[in-house]
Amino acid sequence: MKEIDKIAFIYLKDGKILSTLSKGKDTYYIPGGKRENNETDEETLIRECKEELSIEIKESTIAYYGTFKAQAHGKAEGIIVKMTCYTAEFDGELHADSEIQEIRWLDYSNLNVKISPVDELIFKDLYDKNLIK
Repeated sequence: MKEIDKIAFIYLKDGKILSTLSKGKDTYYIPGGKRENNETDEETLIRECKEELSIEIKESTIAYYGTFKAQAHGKAEGIIVKMTCYTAEFDGELHADSEIQEIRWLDYSNLNVKISPVDELIFKDLYDKNLIK
């Protein structure tokens, strides 16, 4: 079984979670991405947030949230994505950058919006913990 290793930024506000839509895609994803070379989780999180959201993650505030696994969206059956999630504070204003077309705040009622299977697990976990509406 092949596993895709990704890092995600969990940012909550007013009972909603920050999600992004990449250019040319039809599925929303929690911001983040794959590590490059031998990056640590923290280095990947900082780089991806700067590239996608134009924000500077405050490294000292990074906190592990959880790790979730599911069938990788758009990949052959049996390819799993492992999403290691972190929260953090940041400097700067959120805005879509690089390959990101749109930033959107979603809550549990938005499961009808197209999101990836691993994001569905994360949404459910956040909802069960009363962190999103």
